[in-house]
Amino acid sequence: MDATTAPHRIPPEMPQYGEANHVFELMQNMLEQLLIQQPEDPIPFMIEHLQRDNDYVPKIVILGPPASGKTTIAMWLRKHLNSNLLSVESLMAKEYSSLAADARTHYQKFQTLPDMLLVRLVQERLREEDCVRRGWILDGIPETREQALLIQTLGVSPRHVIVLSAPDAVLIERNLGKRIDPQTGEIYHTIFDWPPESEIQNRLIAPAGISEGETARRLLEYHRNIVRILPSYPKIVKVITADQPCVDVFYQALTYVQTIHRSNAPFTPRVLLCGPVGSGKSLQAALLAEKYGLVNVCCGQLLKEAMADKSKYGEMIRPFFEKETAVPSYIIMKVLRQRLDQQDCVERGWVLHGFPRDRDQACLMDSMGYKPNRVFFLNVPFDSIIERLTLRRTDPVTGERKILG
Repeated sequence: MDATTAPHRIPPEMPQYGEANHVFELMQNMLEQLLIQQPEDPIPFMIEHLQRDNDYVPKIVILGPPASGKTTIAMWLRKHLNSNLLSVESLMAKEYSSLAADARTHYQKFQTLPDMLLVRLVQERLREEDCVRRGWILDGIPETREQALLIQTLGVSPRHVIVLSAPDAVLIERNLGKRIDPQTGEIYHTIFDWPPESEIQNRLIAPAGISEGETARRLLEYHRNIVRILPSYPKIVKVITADQPCVDVFYQALTYVQTIHRSNAPFTPRVLLCGPVGSGKSLQAALLAEKYGLVNVCCGQLLKEAMADKSKYGEMIRPFFEKETAVPSYIIMKVLRQRLDQQDCVERGWVLHGFPRDRDQACLMDSMGYKPNRVFFLNVPFDSIIERLTLRRTDPVTGERKILG
């Protein structure tokens, strides 16, 4: 929240509600689709967009050289994420599509597809309900920079791009042992992944174009294209070494596609510093407050100020101070709530230290709606803490703490 533009009275709940419900990302996604699709009537379009509730479905591109295992990884991700797998072969095999029929005819003649025809096939498939609801995985698409730019022009933007990488010598050797099950489309290998069932073994066939010379030619073409494709997807590319067990590659890919990229949404910092006595919480809080303009909230200082003001909370606190016993959590929370609800904390954010000190206090703070969005634990060796505390001296005039020596 910008505290300089106007003295807005912002309820404390508003920033937390916006962050918890991803309002910024929701509006950003909706605006992107409006600019891309440019509907004649924006209101029904936005309503339909919100009703889809598909802002976090998988939108994945998997690229890699021949024999890198990208199709296998793509199929495993499809099963795990319950998404849709799109490849050149599956797009051309689509029934009841004039575009797919044209693509099959063209491919039979020239063994390749024009960029525009392939991109239109992708666009047609992504508009279908299952892709809208459950997301999609593009296997080996785009193949060139021109295809990547055409796909982006149509408003198709992946959230995660995985690029598999391995030495050419390994890929050529691996490709020679590649076998395909013509019934299921599953890919096997004579050395690394041979099926135990004899029935499957008997029907496996060697795919076309796996000779050493053909593989080397395709690798050269891939290397020329991939360096031009990657700049189209800045900040969302993950390169994974394919020269390792396929299961390890899959789990690295799965971990990546399940991560949410860092949001560009502005937020009000709510920082909590935890750590033992003498770990430096007060100093770090002061430095953070000075650098980022946060309100430095020291729980112990709040209690002293409340008692000095002789307010109703001060009178409740005084007996505990006089007896040198711990102030009950519910009283501390009332004083803390009064401070955190003030407008400077709401607009500028805060850095809190000295509370909570245990799990019950943390649960109490959370139940009352005060949720930090950054938590740091200052871990200091026990010997260092003892040394700090025994050498600590306090200025009775300013209250500043110094360490002797």
